[in-house]
Amino acid sequence: MTAGHLQIVVCGAGPAADLTRLIATAKENSWTVAVTATSSAIDFIDAQTIESMSGHAVRSTYQSSPGARRTLPGADALVIAPATYNSINKIALGIADNYAMTSVAELIGRQVPTVIVPFVNAALAARAPFQRAVADLRHEHVRILLGEDDGWEPHPPGSGNDRQRVFPWTAAFETAVRLVHKSRSAADHQG
Repeated sequence: MTAGHLQIVVCGAGPAADLTRLIATAKENSWTVAVTATSSAIDFIDAQTIESMSGHAVRSTYQSSPGARRTLPGADALVIAPATYNSINKIALGIADNYAMTSVAELIGRQVPTVIVPFVNAALAARAPFQRAVADLRHEHVRILLGEDDGWEPHPPGSGNDRQRVFPWTAAFETAVRLVHKSRSAADHQG
């Protein structure tokens, strides 16, 4: 029996190369996993390894791979990691101009417990559009791991390579699990 199904959306940033760490953590905890990649993320990930680990083709377009199942299990949780400056702003504005962003918009709209882990430098994080996007997403009950309380801060410009080694993959999964339990508990109390 699985604990749940984790939908992962990966964006094109350095930590994406280590996405298998999140998949392994989820699978160790009896979760099933499927990955959607932005078109920029495809160059960062090893799609064959991810497909082998998850049992699902990595999706990046509306067109499914030949022989791949068109539908995935219903998502119990969504983790968007690493999330880029551009993707966070698009998600907050509801811009669904590609398969990954459309998937994210729909899952958030369905109120699937969602965790976003930004990978942005301090200069980008200081911009008003980014700060508004984070505030707007938090208002929609999206959990963004960002700030001193989360132990994950924007990095100084030019230091991304050093920061990607400590990207909080485990914290992202654990946060998603907590959100799912909280959501299920609230649903049980209403029913």
